[in-house]
Amino acid sequence: MLSDIEIAQNAEMKHIRDIAASVNIPEDSLEYYGKYKAKLGPEVQNAVAGNPDGKLVLVTAINPTPAGEGKTTTTIGLGDALTRMGKKCVLALREPSLGPVMGVKGGAAGGGYSQVVPMEDINLHFTGDMHAITAANNLLSAMIDNHIHQGNALDIDVTNIVWKRVVDTNDRALRKIVVGMGGKINGVPREDGFMITVASEVMAILCLALDIDDLKKRLGEIIIGYNRSGEPVKASDLKAEGAMTTLLKDAIKPNLVQTLEYTPCLIHGGPFANIAHGCNSVQATKLAMKLGDYAITEAGFGADLGAEKFMDIKCRMAGIHPDAVVIVATVRALKYNGGIAKADLKEPNVEALKKGIVNLGKHIENMKNFGAPVVVAVNRFDTDSEEELQTVIDMCNEWGASCALSEVFAKGGEGGIELAKKVIAAIENEPAQYHPVYDVNTSVKDKINAIVTKIYGGAGVTYSAKAEKQIKKLEELGLDKKPVCMAKTQYSLSDNPTLLGRPENFTVNVSEVRVSNGAGFIVAETGSIMVMPGLPKVPAAVNIDVDKEGRISGLF
Repeated sequence: MLSDIEIAQNAEMKHIRDIAASVNIPEDSLEYYGKYKAKLGPEVQNAVAGNPDGKLVLVTAINPTPAGEGKTTTTIGLGDALTRMGKKCVLALREPSLGPVMGVKGGAAGGGYSQVVPMEDINLHFTGDMHAITAANNLLSAMIDNHIHQGNALDIDVTNIVWKRVVDTNDRALRKIVVGMGGKINGVPREDGFMITVASEVMAILCLALDIDDLKKRLGEIIIGYNRSGEPVKASDLKAEGAMTTLLKDAIKPNLVQTLEYTPCLIHGGPFANIAHGCNSVQATKLAMKLGDYAITEAGFGADLGAEKFMDIKCRMAGIHPDAVVIVATVRALKYNGGIAKADLKEPNVEALKKGIVNLGKHIENMKNFGAPVVVAVNRFDTDSEEELQTVIDMCNEWGASCALSEVFAKGGEGGIELAKKVIAAIENEPAQYHPVYDVNTSVKDKINAIVTKIYGGAGVTYSAKAEKQIKKLEELGLDKKPVCMAKTQYSLSDNPTLLGRPENFTVNVSEVRVSNGAGFIVAETGSIMVMPGLPKVPAAVNIDVDKEGRISGLF
C-alpha cells in the first residue's frame, strides 16, 4: 500500500491555470508560485463580487483521539465527490503549521486518495505566508524593545508587555525567556516568551481581515501592553502597522491549489483551534462561495473548539453561516471515548461504542443548537464491524442527524458520493436558521459561561485571581463587548484532557483572560493550555529526509 506522500508524488497535477479556468478565474489574475500554486489578488474578488453565494458546508469532528478521525481527508473527499457529481465545488482549507508537521501530527493536506497537492509544498514552506506572519509579529516585538531602549517616550511598563515573539516550530525552551541581557547596548532586560506562529494575533487578524485596508487598521489596534498609568499601548502608537502590512501584502492573498481529482482548493491562514479561532481566512471562504455552487470549509479540532468559534466569531464577523455541518467520526475513536485502549480498538466492541458515542451526540446537539442541519460522516475502516456501523447510523438517526459511511481515504471522491448526496439533501430539506450561542454585548463572564454550559456541557466556571483582575481591566477600558475565543484542550469537552465521552458536572477553570484587540475577540485560557507546544520524545522530524534529487520522504 502506498503512503500518503507516495500517492501525492505519483499524482499527475494539472497546471494551476487550468484549475483556475475551471471556476472562471482568468490567467492574468494569477500570481504564479511555480506550475501548481498561485495567489489570487483582490482583482479576482472584485470580479466575482456580483456572483450569488454558493452553499457553505462546514466540516468539523468529534473530540480528537490518538485513533484519528480524518477531518481534512473527509473535507477534501466530499469536495471531490461533489465534483464527480457535476457540481461546481471549491474547497477552503487552513494552511498547515510546521509545528505539528515536525512534531506529532505530521502533515495536514489530507490523506490517502483524498489529498490536496503539491502535498510537500503545502506542508512545508508553501507560498511563505507563515514566514511573513512570523516576520510581521517579530518586527512589532523588535519595535517595542527598540522604543524602550531609545528612551521610552510612551512610558511603556516593561513589566506589563503582553506581546510575545513567535516561531513556527514546537520549541518548549522558548516559552519563557529574558531579553536585553548583556549590558546597556543590548537593550532593557525584561521577561518575554515565544508562542507558535499560528497562535499569533497577526495570524488571527490575517484570517479575519476583509482586505488590505482592514488588515492595516486591525494591526494598528493590537494592544502590545500598558503604560505605567495602566493605559493600553497599541501598535499604532509605535507606528508599526504600515511596515507590518507591507510584510503581509502578499500573505493576505489566498492561495490556489488542487486536489488529486482537480477540485479547486483555496488554502489560506491556519490558526490552531485549541489556542486561537481555528478557521481559514474570511477572504478564502467568501471567495470560495462566490466561485462555486458549493464551498466546503473546515474548522479545527472538535466541534466544541473550531466549529464553536466558526459560528460565534467568524460567522458573526464575516456575515456568513453554514448551510450544513458535517461531523466526522470513526468507530474506533468512539470506542476510545468508551474507555478502550488504543491497542484494542480494532476488536469489535459494541458496548464500548455505545458508551463512547455520547461524545458524538453532544457535538450533534451543539451544531443543531446553532441552527444548522447536521450530517455525520463515519470515516470507515476495514476493522469496523457491520453491527458497530449500524449502531452509529441508528444513534445518529435517533439524534436527528443523517449519517453516511465515508471511504474517501481509500477511494477518493468515489468513496464520498453517499456523503455528498446526504449533504445536498440536508441543505435542500432543512434550511439553516443560524444564531450564535451568546449575545456579544453581555459580560465577559456571561459569554464564557454560555460556552461552558451550552457547548461543553459543564456546570460552571471558576476564575484565577489573575483572570478576575484582567476581566475587570477589560471592562474598565470598554474592551469587553467582543466575542470570546476559548483556549482549551482539544481532547475533551472539558478543560481536563482525561475526561472523555460526554462528561457532566465539571467546572472549567479560566487561568488568564486577554484581549486580541486587532482580531476583535477576547481570549480566555483554561486549564494548562500551552500557546507554545513542545516536541514529543520521537518527533516526526526524525523520519523526514530528502535525497540528492530533491525527493522528500517521511512526510505524511
